[in-house]
Amino acid sequence: MRLLLTSDTHIPKRARELPAQLLAELGRADAVLHAGDWVDPATLDLLEARARRLIGVYGNNDGAELRTRLPEVARVELDGLRFGVVHETGAAQGRERRCAERFPDLDVLVFGHSHIPWDTTAPGGLRLLNPGSPTDRRRQPYCTYMTAEVSDGRLAGVRLHRLPRRR
Repeated sequence: MRLLLTSDTHIPKRARELPAQLLAELGRADAVLHAGDWVDPATLDLLEARARRLIGVYGNNDGAELRTRLPEVARVELDGLRFGVVHETGAAQGRERRCAERFPDLDVLVFGHSHIPWDTTAPGGLRLLNPGSPTDRRRQPYCTYMTAEVSDGRLAGVRLHRLPRRR
């Protein structure tokens, strides 16, 4: 099972549209996990229409319509692996411990908010993934997203993708 992980799309505040490379990945993904800060409900509509399966949450920049349509935390089992999606996890220092305590029932937690890519494993085995942002690189050199593979309850091939700089 191929996964596409994204977050912090901030359409239309940070970009007018999603990058073509990210949209192309939608067609290859069995499931898309979006960790919030959509900003525009039209982006949710687009992903719902194009993704085979969409798991998403709202973020701190999402208004009432998105908060009505999306949960704060999403949980899903994909090919035997227990995933959670949440927008914000707090400061980087102590993140693994806090998330392992908050989500003891998960194997993988996808989060956003910082726009900073993150891939670590908490001492208890919880994998923490932040795909960054495909539209707002903030202090990072590139805009980013992630892909991963799930097979027989195992996560493999986690890859951070750099997007070309916009002109």
